[in-house]
Parts: sequence; C-alpha cells; structure tokens
Amino acid sequence: MFRKDIGIDLGTASTVVFVRGKGIVFNEPSVVAIEKENQKILKIGEEAKRMLGRTPGNIAVIRPLKDGVISNIDATSEMLKYYIHKACKTAASFKPRVVICIPSGVTEVERRAVKDAAKIAGAAKIWIIEEPKAAAIGAGLDITKPSGIMVVDIGGGTTDIAVLSLSNIVLSRSVKIAGDKFDDAIIKYIRRKHNILIGERTAEEIKMNLGGAIPREESCTMEIKGRCLVEGLPKSVVICDTEIQEALEETTSLVCDTIHNVLENTPPELVSDIIANGIVMTGGGSLLYGFDRLVAQRTGIRVYVANEAISCVALGTGKCLESLDLLDDDSAE
Repeated sequence: MFRKDIGIDLGTASTVVFVRGKGIVFNEPSVVAIEKENQKILKIGEEAKRMLGRTPGNIAVIRPLKDGVISNIDATSEMLKYYIHKACKTAASFKPRVVICIPSGVTEVERRAVKDAAKIAGAAKIWIIEEPKAAAIGAGLDITKPSGIMVVDIGGGTTDIAVLSLSNIVLSRSVKIAGDKFDDAIIKYIRRKHNILIGERTAEEIKMNLGGAIPREESCTMEIKGRCLVEGLPKSVVICDTEIQEALEETTSLVCDTIHNVLENTPPELVSDIIANGIVMTGGGSLLYGFDRLVAQRTGIRVYVANEAISCVALGTGKCLESLDLLDDDSAE
C-alpha cells in the first residue's frame, strides 16, 4: 500500500520525489525538451538538462515552472506523469495519492494549475502543502506546539520565509529571488566586467565553486570559458571568489531585507520564541557559502542550515503522508 502514496517537491530547478515506505527515490531537474513544431515531449529531467544550450533549432529545452509557478501546464503534466510512473514503477493505470509542495505566495489560480497538472498526470487524490511548512516538518521541527518557528526556504525560483505556530503559517512572504536569480546575477556581472557571455550551466558551476554571501577565509579562483562580446570568439578568463560575492551582493541583501520585513511584522511573543529557537534555513540556496552567517549578522538571531537542506521539503511531504493530520482538509481534492 505504501507505493500508493507519493510526496513531490515540484521545484523550479529540480523535482524531488518521496515514496512512502522507501524515502526519497530520486532528484531530477525540472527540465523538458520539446519538439517545437508538434510540441512533442522528447526528454525529461537529467537527459533534457544535458541538452541545454546544445539543441538544433527545432528543439526547445524549457523549464515548465518559472519563479515557483507553472508557466506551461502541458509540459508540467507530462513531467509529473513521468516522475509518478518512474517512482511507482508500475502501469499507467495506477493512480497514487500525492502531496505536492507549492510556494507560500501563490494565487488560487496558480494553486489550481498545480492540482490540474497532477490530475492530468494520474493522481487519485491530491494534497497541496506550502513549501515552508513542508520544509519545517522535513527539518525535524515540531510545528504543532504554540511556539514560533521561522523557516527560510531558498529554492530555485522562490525564497519562502514563514513563521509557524500550532501547525500553521502565521505570517509568510514569498519572493522571486533564489537560485536562478543568483545565476542571472553572475551572468550579468561576467558580461559587464569581462565582456564575456556565459550560459546557465557555467553560471551554476561558478556559484557552486566560488559563490558566497560573505568573504571566504581562503581566496579561490576558477577559469571560465564563454563568448567574447567584442570579438565574437571563444575566450577564457580567470575569476576569483571576491568578484562573485560582489555579483551576488544585491540578491543576497534582498533576501535579508525580506527576512527583516517578516520579523518586523511578526507578533512580539513569536519573535521572542524565534530568538530562542533560531532561524532555520533550508533549500539549495541556503548552501551558498556564508549565507547563514550573513542572515545572522543582519538579524542578530542565531541561524543554522538544516541537515539535508536540499531534501527538507520532500522529506516533509513524506512525513505528512505518514501523518495526514498535518495536512489541511481544504488542501485535499
């Protein structure tokens, strides 16, 4: 019976799938390769991501979710169907129960689009849960107590900041500044500073190897390759970590400003709880070097990154499947 329950962290950058009784079964990019003329799906996930920037004119490699919401419902439905069938390893007629995570700031229309995509993909029953709530549960926090908990979930398309108490979100903000915006900031900086155009994959590599919210203790460099905007020819250049910190300074500051804004609007009793409990950071973006220390400096509150930060949301959906009372009745369909 466990195979009938699936938790999905449907992210802008990647999709993480949890199967009840098995745990996380895979983590693949939320990327789809489509034949432009007839909109036929060619590849999904890792295979599609490998095609980024390397396709002929008749093939488009797209992300069906943008800034945490569905931008292409047909491609999202096909991607969900593929991942559900891959997780269950069973026939297409099989209809599982599914818990899907969404950013905290989505509209009712966007929420409906997620449910519709899951229905088309073959889900029998669907629960929708907001990402910061799932992240808190996945991080092992007890959200059922009358005590304030603050979670900062930095994904690929959105950063969700929420204060939780008594199993529900008291206050939340969702901003479209996260991993993808970090990559964009790096691309723009390299273009402006070095007159070199690089792609998304190179920007992501730079972010992972050199990126930081604060100066590193030991300086490091990296050779990158791209197209020279002056000569139009391939060119390589060596960049250092201080340049990338400068490139990311504006985006990381905006995230800190949003956290500050949420704290300003949080009831005093819950703020005192947050000071005692600390702020928990989850999501891939929280792994940016020194981001937790930057938030601690800006807020004056202890900050720590959750274990298995990238998987927290998916693990949270799994715990919800094992204890359905953690899910709201009005989130089911």
